[in-house]
Amino acid sequence: MITLTTDSLKGYGLNRIFELAASAGYDGIDLSVDFKQFDTYNADYLKKLSAEYKIPIHSISAPDKVTEAKIKKIIEVAKKVDAKVIILQAPELLNFKLASWMKKEIPKLREKEFISIALENASSETFLGFIPKKAISNSSELKKFKHISLDTARIGEDKKDLMRAYGVFKKYLVNIHFSNVYRGKKYYPPKQGIMPLESFLTKLKEDKYPGAISIKILPKNLHAGEDDKVVDDLKDVKKYYDKYYENVEIKKEDSKEEESAI
Repeated sequence: MITLTTDSLKGYGLNRIFELAASAGYDGIDLSVDFKQFDTYNADYLKKLSAEYKIPIHSISAPDKVTEAKIKKIIEVAKKVDAKVIILQAPELLNFKLASWMKKEIPKLREKEFISIALENASSETFLGFIPKKAISNSSELKKFKHISLDTARIGEDKKDLMRAYGVFKKYLVNIHFSNVYRGKKYYPPKQGIMPLESFLTKLKEDKYPGAISIKILPKNLHAGEDDKVVDDLKDVKKYYDKYYENVEIKKEDSKEEESAI
């Protein structure tokens, strides 16, 4: 499943974003909540858009800084619009209360609400060159969280090996934010950059990855504001996805080898 993160077309209203995603043939929407933009968490309006453009809201991405109450609000919206996944960002290092609450309460909320609540890998920004800016951000902490969303561009920006990161996290992955890194900058189209995204997509298909591949590209890199170019760019990204993921045929012998290795 290929979905479009609404942040990729930030600057447009949600109505236009749904329309453009549907025009480009995407399977769903990854809704980025902004608590300053009321429409992004108005469940009735979101359901109306989804029905009008016949495109489901598959996942909801929380903003960078949230509170316990705002996470609960996002869960409420997700249930009403039938979203399958909620994606959270790592809390600030010194926000001990939120970090502790997330570790303790998120597993309970997953079970109670029957929804996947994932944590996304943070960039490796630090204080003083060695103190991480984010809590719950190293590999072992992410794995303990159980449900993970992988942002490929953050891996590339940190100059880490994408395939190695995938190997570490693959059994916990429920979402992928997909884009490339170009000249050290993240969130470029997959064709433009240095990351081995073709191999990554094909490996996901081979491993029968069960989640969505959510396109997250900076609006300027999709010619936002020039509607015809936006649709062409989105279609171009989908062709890339189709070539290296959707249309990849998995050989039966490969599947047998995987089963024997387990």
